[in-house]
Amino acid sequence: MRTEPYKANRKAVQQRLYTEGPVLPPRLVQRGHLPWLSTYTTQLKTEGKSVNTQKSYMIGLRHLIETPLPGEDIISEFERDSMNIEQLLERVEPFNGRLDLWVQSMVDRSPSTVKARLAAANHLMNWLGQKWPEHLIRPKSGKKLPRTLTSRELSLVKEAAACSEDPVANLIVTMILDTGLRVSELCELNISDIDLEDNSAMVIDGKGGKDRLVLFTQSTVESILAWLPLRESRNPSGDNLLVTKTGNVFQSRTVQRLMDKLADLAGIPRGRLTPHVLRHNFATGLLERGADLVSIQRLLGHASIATTRVYLEISDQTLREIYKRAQTVQIEECDS
Repeated sequence: MRTEPYKANRKAVQQRLYTEGPVLPPRLVQRGHLPWLSTYTTQLKTEGKSVNTQKSYMIGLRHLIETPLPGEDIISEFERDSMNIEQLLERVEPFNGRLDLWVQSMVDRSPSTVKARLAAANHLMNWLGQKWPEHLIRPKSGKKLPRTLTSRELSLVKEAAACSEDPVANLIVTMILDTGLRVSELCELNISDIDLEDNSAMVIDGKGGKDRLVLFTQSTVESILAWLPLRESRNPSGDNLLVTKTGNVFQSRTVQRLMDKLADLAGIPRGRLTPHVLRHNFATGLLERGADLVSIQRLLGHASIATTRVYLEISDQTLREIYKRAQTVQIEECDS
């Protein structure tokens, strides 16, 4: 492992960020002996990456590090996670072919998954002071509109939640539709963050490490008040609003399993109902009732208004459907 800049004439077709060889940047030279996993995780936290983003990054990066070159033995999980920063650089440096093999192994993955994993690898390479190979380009993915439930489907889901044997179902559906909370934010919401008199709650350390205020109606107030005695009977260990039957904190996957059960009760496909779909319904509902994009952006906690602007296209699509139905009725009346 070299720790000084390479002195020979440059011969590589693509220039690395610092030199031709895998050399750590000056900020990491004195830390090269440290374990990469804890050091890199600290870096992600310092940058304000959310817990979910950190998990997403690690899934892809661990696959990259494990990818063997021809003739190499497969490394163990312990070997992968116990490397120091210098060893990691030697392992993943972008011109030894490992990065290419890893990208090729994702040929059957969706464009969005590949883009997310390439973003993680790109971040790691920048951290290690390496230049991203120009021939590795993120795949283009078609623009997808956020999925929403129809009015009928939404009514069926609300009815299913109200009649569910699980007492927390109605609270979860009501709160997401009323506040637009992300599922992770809802699971992490504490009772102390809720102001029932003000009909509001504070999301602490949401996506991007940001705090924001969310508002709700009397429906949520009533749902919370009905839930609190049941919550206390579960002997919760912390202050989280949502707890399981054993008093533990709800996880995102637990909420999705609940959504699957509600979808079955409502008679709609499971894939149609997710916490994020309910969040989309919250946003489109605001837009259709005349809310401006900036207000919706703040309520949703979007970093960029460009993310919020996609809901305009859903609203436009809805307008076209309404117009088409109205025109069909008019034609039928004229024919009769």
